[in-house]
Amino acid sequence: MAKAKVQFVCSSCGAQHAAWSGKCSVCGEWNTLEQEETLSISGAVLKSAGKPLKSVKPKEVTKADSQKRYFTNIEDVDIVLGGGIVPGSVVLMAGEPGIGKSTLLLSVAANLSKNQPVLYISGEESAHQVGMRASRMNLSDSQLELATSTSTEDIASSIMGGKFKVVFVDSIQTMAVDGAASSAGSVSQITNSAHLLLNAAKQSNTAVVLVGHVTKEGNIAGPKILEHVVDVVLNLEGDRYGGFKILRGIKNRFGSTNEAGIFEMREEGLIQVDNPSASLLAERQSTDGSVVLATMQGSRPLLVEVQTLVNRTSYGYPKRAASGIDLNRLNLLIAMLEKRTKLNLADQDVYVNIVGGIKLSEPAADLAICLSIGSAAKGLELKDNPVVFGEVGLSGEVRRVAFADKRIAEAKKLGFDLVIGPNVTLNKPDKIYRPVSTVKGALNTYLKPRS
Repeated sequence: MAKAKVQFVCSSCGAQHAAWSGKCSVCGEWNTLEQEETLSISGAVLKSAGKPLKSVKPKEVTKADSQKRYFTNIEDVDIVLGGGIVPGSVVLMAGEPGIGKSTLLLSVAANLSKNQPVLYISGEESAHQVGMRASRMNLSDSQLELATSTSTEDIASSIMGGKFKVVFVDSIQTMAVDGAASSAGSVSQITNSAHLLLNAAKQSNTAVVLVGHVTKEGNIAGPKILEHVVDVVLNLEGDRYGGFKILRGIKNRFGSTNEAGIFEMREEGLIQVDNPSASLLAERQSTDGSVVLATMQGSRPLLVEVQTLVNRTSYGYPKRAASGIDLNRLNLLIAMLEKRTKLNLADQDVYVNIVGGIKLSEPAADLAICLSIGSAAKGLELKDNPVVFGEVGLSGEVRRVAFADKRIAEAKKLGFDLVIGPNVTLNKPDKIYRPVSTVKGALNTYLKPRS
């Protein structure tokens, strides 16, 4: 007989512990261990319950079925997914509250319903609330079907029925399995619900899209096993109160995770931005501390403005503040500038902002940040209003980065006449590109008095 066994599972990393403790010994998080019952199955029960599996050869799986996808007709979403939604796959989309997950997925579901039957299940809102959102987004006439439920068994039964080709579940944290004693959102419920929906999706060849919550640290709520069992993990990030929203692929078994989609929240919903560079630079004023950076969002180039304000500190310890970039990276670049150039920032407050709510993590932003700090500290503008990119080392050298040709092409498309970057070999030489070898040389060459 199967015997119930009690164990404690970390809701942050999914590690299992025999006894409860205040701190997880694996990930170091506090108060994340939750009690869970598991079944200990004897060998005799396992032998009597199992049955031989039916196997097939690789050539028996048709190529057409393996490549078939459902297109969302939203270009950026299809690109991030690797070309569309694969039948039988399970997609998890996560993001902060109010970022626009449900709004974007409702648009995706409505577009998909034009070509195949689609079911949108909400566990957080009533069908009337979802219908009101669809009305605001002018989607009332779509063939999409709505339902409300928090029962994982009912949803799995609807998936297994085979009526619908794509099923959306909003959200996995509100779903509950009747056999689990814990409340919805617990480690046990999320794990059991995810496995039940996964099995239903694979057996019926139905694509399932799950919505996931995030913690205050920005991680997907629930055990790590949730991210492991699904096929695709998407993350919608940005400022919930304005600016652009960026859809990234964290995990994708059917495509690249280097792609990104850029959206903007409007009255009619979350709309794809066709030319984000022009939108980000539309209100820019050329002044000291303002530098245009050529960054990459996935495989697409994007021009953003880096703003820096340098002011004499009123306290004994200078303040460093960063919005859109890592504060530790900023402190490192400031220390490098003080050591390798003549800039004295020890008694200066430094504030750096990436306009538009864009969050940058690639090292190609280093040179633009350094030139922006130098420009603000000296009160000087950059000559000829250039576009800048390049990684900076601790010795003050400018290092090469990838996709230089795409960055230059984006700058030319928006009418810029000068691009500053590392000494790289371009596929096609361009006269507007000016390589630099050190940050000190770039500051001495391109800073000019403010007009």
